[in-house]
Amino acid sequence: MKHVDIYTDGACRGNPGPGGWGVLLRNNNKEKELCGGSLDTTNNQMELLAAIKALESLKEMCEVNLYTDSKYVKQGITEWIIKWKTNGFKNSKNKPVLNAELWMRLDKIASQHKVNWQWVKGHAGHIDNERADELANKGLDLKLKQS
Repeated sequence: MKHVDIYTDGACRGNPGPGGWGVLLRNNNKEKELCGGSLDTTNNQMELLAAIKALESLKEMCEVNLYTDSKYVKQGITEWIIKWKTNGFKNSKNKPVLNAELWMRLDKIASQHKVNWQWVKGHAGHIDNERADELANKGLDLKLKQS
């Protein structure tokens, strides 16, 4: 099975506001960069979309180390989603889970791979996380130029 390291990040100027997502994929010595953005979004939505877009870009089942600086993404996909699925995507207060459509999309695509979710501290000099952050801001800037 192919092994891929993925570094993801989301960015938002204002929350909500314009945002971007960035992805760095690495397989052996090959790298691929992805980025995109939205004019009206939240930081959490961009963090989720980065992970989704990264996994959706894989053309075959892979063993993945996915690094995110978002505890929201890591805890959501490894812990919280188990109860959400049981409760019809309602939270502990019986209210609809925020970003449920994105969580469902992430859960579906993650189930097609063997994903090892890793949290890294953001803005702490981790070179690959910093690259993902730069890509997220690039995606945001490109989206603003298009509007």
